[in-house]
Amino acid sequence: MSTIIEFREKGMYQQPKSREEHASSAASFCKEVTELRLTSIDSQPATSRPEFKGVTFRKASTGGFARSRNDVHELLDCTVCMNLMHPPIYQCANGHTLCSSCKARVQNCCPTCRHELGNIRCLALEKVAESLELPCVYQNLGCIDMFPYYSKLKHEKNCKYRPYNCPYAGGECHVTGDIPSLVMHLKDDHEVDMHDGCSFSHRYVKSNPQEVENATWMLTVFNCFGRQFCLHFEAFRLGTAPVYMAFLRFMGDDSEAKQFSYSLEVGGNGRKLIWQGIPRSIRDSHRKVRDSHDGLIIQRKLALFCSGNEGMELKLKVTGRIWRVR
Repeated sequence: MSTIIEFREKGMYQQPKSREEHASSAASFCKEVTELRLTSIDSQPATSRPEFKGVTFRKASTGGFARSRNDVHELLDCTVCMNLMHPPIYQCANGHTLCSSCKARVQNCCPTCRHELGNIRCLALEKVAESLELPCVYQNLGCIDMFPYYSKLKHEKNCKYRPYNCPYAGGECHVTGDIPSLVMHLKDDHEVDMHDGCSFSHRYVKSNPQEVENATWMLTVFNCFGRQFCLHFEAFRLGTAPVYMAFLRFMGDDSEAKQFSYSLEVGGNGRKLIWQGIPRSIRDSHRKVRDSHDGLIIQRKLALFCSGNEGMELKLKVTGRIWRVR
């Protein structure tokens, strides 16, 4: 059954310590500590920060290590941006620490005591960070692995449990979540059409096809093989040529998307264009997929010719099918 859709234009903590308290604690630590080794202590989380739940460290061989994990966590927070510090970690002559990114921003002047920073490294604090093992920040979403402090951020950029961005392309949307919550979000907040089945047919109608400006529409979400696929259609200029483009995105990771394939077909007035490809994961932004031209592209003149009404109105029928390849 064909669906006629009019085009729509795109419009559409615990309280942290003060900087002075934090810097004073870090300065005291950097002056006192000469060598630290880590080992596991108790398993109770010491902070509300999820990435420090389950953090382990080793006692020094003599005298022990008296600081709590909460203290270690605070010492590794940059006094300027309050993010976790990674080598090189710098300190001024008074022991105030900050990350390398912030050092460049403060023009080599300590933001706490205003002394010149120079290039003094806080090696003791770097040694502490090097020995820490931390859980992924997405632990509460299902990631149970532990990671060395310095490889944790790299893992989190590609963690399969990290939230997905909303795939809606008709306007800016900053909602993130898992797939079930995003499906409900698309249905309730963006009023996207939801359809069951692995084949589809849409007819796109535009009364003033000569006015082709950059415009995006997300028309449908398909529930197929127990997974969800997003069908996109839009008008934009490829160089100076006005074109229409249709493509499919998979609501899941790229490794899963490669288990499926799809075809798109557009035509009329005795002409036909066919596209076959692999749906792109919604990990890839809508703009990235569009700019890669990974979909069915039809020139406006040909689209109007297929409409068969002397270019007075665009009536473009696009059919498609999704299937599993492995």
